[in-house]
Amino acid sequence: MHKYKNIAKGVLLFTLVVFLYAFSAKRNTDLPIAKTNIEFVGEDHLLISKNIVDKLLIQNQQAVECMPKDILDLNELESKISSHPMIEKAEVYLTVNGEVRVEVAQRKPLARVISEPSFYIDSRGEMMPLSPEHSARVILVYGDVDASNLEAVNELLQYIAQDDFLKLYVTEIIVNEEQQFSLAMRTYDFEVVVGTTKDLDKKMNNFKAFYQKAKKDKLLQTYKTVNLHFDHQVVCTKF
Repeated sequence: MHKYKNIAKGVLLFTLVVFLYAFSAKRNTDLPIAKTNIEFVGEDHLLISKNIVDKLLIQNQQAVECMPKDILDLNELESKISSHPMIEKAEVYLTVNGEVRVEVAQRKPLARVISEPSFYIDSRGEMMPLSPEHSARVILVYGDVDASNLEAVNELLQYIAQDDFLKLYVTEIIVNEEQQFSLAMRTYDFEVVVGTTKDLDKKMNNFKAFYQKAKKDKLLQTYKTVNLHFDHQVVCTKF
């Protein structure tokens, strides 16, 4: 008999715990959002302000603050924020204390195309608008850049971004009417004629070997153009 009483007490206690948990959970979902917290991931310079992100936290034409948790659609908010042209992706979630936390990863510009209008090319090789918040210090690209040659421009940009030497010294890319590329360098005034993006490894290895030799001989400032378009050699012209 004593055994059955203990079982009954255990069942009753379990039922009470479940009821209290369900009551607490229901009450918690009925409570409004306490506040929002917006954080930017991995960037020092913001291309978009927290205020703009905050204005995107709208559902059914209503700000999420003071909205009951049970009607909050986190996926909808993520999609809305991620669709902004300055944002690569966003994560939106609720914390245990009723706070909506937003983690934002910005798109990363690799170059700025000087045209009318000007625009960035991002790390995915896609066009993105300029930011009213901050002007990114990136490679400048001159010449006609559009959808027809964007892939080739991006191939050169990605190559430069992954090479410590080129990333340090290349400041400009020039695209001529024949869709051939040239580079402008930091410190020295010579133009590096690359041609197409074919055989980039060979061309850049030849250029680095030439650069080190000319620097050692103190001749870099005497050159006007350095042409990498030819196989197995670097052809230069002087001022």
